[in-house]
Amino acid sequence: MVENIQRVAQEIEAAQLGSAAELEQFRIAYIGRKGAIAALFDDLKSVAPEQRRQVGQELNQLKNRAQARFDEAQEQLTNASAGAEAENAFDFTLPPIPNTLGTRHPLSLVRAEIVRIFERIGFNVADGPEIEDDWHNFTALNFPENHPAREMQDTFFLSEDRDKLLRTHTSNVQVRLMENNQPPLRSIMPGRVYRNEAISARAHMVFQQVEGLYVNKGVSFKDLKETLYYFAKEMFGQETKIRFRPSFFPFTEPSAEIDISCLICKGEGCNICKQSGWVEIGGAGMVDPNVLDNCGIDSTVYTGFAFGMGIERITMLRYQIRDLRLFTENDVRFLRQFKGVI
Repeated sequence: MVENIQRVAQEIEAAQLGSAAELEQFRIAYIGRKGAIAALFDDLKSVAPEQRRQVGQELNQLKNRAQARFDEAQEQLTNASAGAEAENAFDFTLPPIPNTLGTRHPLSLVRAEIVRIFERIGFNVADGPEIEDDWHNFTALNFPENHPAREMQDTFFLSEDRDKLLRTHTSNVQVRLMENNQPPLRSIMPGRVYRNEAISARAHMVFQQVEGLYVNKGVSFKDLKETLYYFAKEMFGQETKIRFRPSFFPFTEPSAEIDISCLICKGEGCNICKQSGWVEIGGAGMVDPNVLDNCGIDSTVYTGFAFGMGIERITMLRYQIRDLRLFTENDVRFLRQFKGVI
């Protein structure tokens, strides 16, 4: 028995372990359940009882030595393989890969163009929080509690008392602007808004909006119309047709919907214009006197107008995109089309 242990010990020390195949053969021959060391343990029962303790200790030492040789060889092979991969990670004989340039998102392009158009006629840019309270999002804008007009905007509320919510429009920025400044005020408010709407080719629960506000002495509906005529023709072209339809908004009186001739179908009818030839781009009206008074501005002295538009809708018309969902799917095949757009 002792001679067999010594023989196996010599074989273990002499074994070549320079490759993965040799390492696997060593594991099977000596460490595996059917290997030489396991066979020696099976033969231990034939050893005389007085020698069994000593032989057992020698077998354990043999087993530990075989496992140690296996672990050392395996670590060396792993390190050698990692070093070879690192050395060959890049082929310096290949031609260089040119730098690739990205592009701005179409919504960012249109937002920047909207800002430029309104800056040319004296509007600055104002911003405000996307998480808002009830006063700035609803009450100050002439939405009394339980007023049916609140149901026009399906809101994401963040608290049980409904005093913390994701803003449904950037009109909250108008309220904050009027609370902290006195007329004359002339600003636009681009930003992200949230409404619990079904996602489709024409609508999304998260979208971009731009609103505008002008408050001063003697501001009239004519000023509003001329401002929006100017914007539509600058954004969509001088041949664009514009119409105003009477409407209702709690924060403006009188109020109107703004439509332009559909640039995608040229008035023939498509899924974007609902086969009508006209596309609504926003709403507008004269600021309700209650809103001015709520914000600390004397409605007997000042008047103003306000308007709001969806930037996605404008972008779809500008670049003739038929599905609003493309803006948020991050498909590079779609985004690369705007690489040369300014």
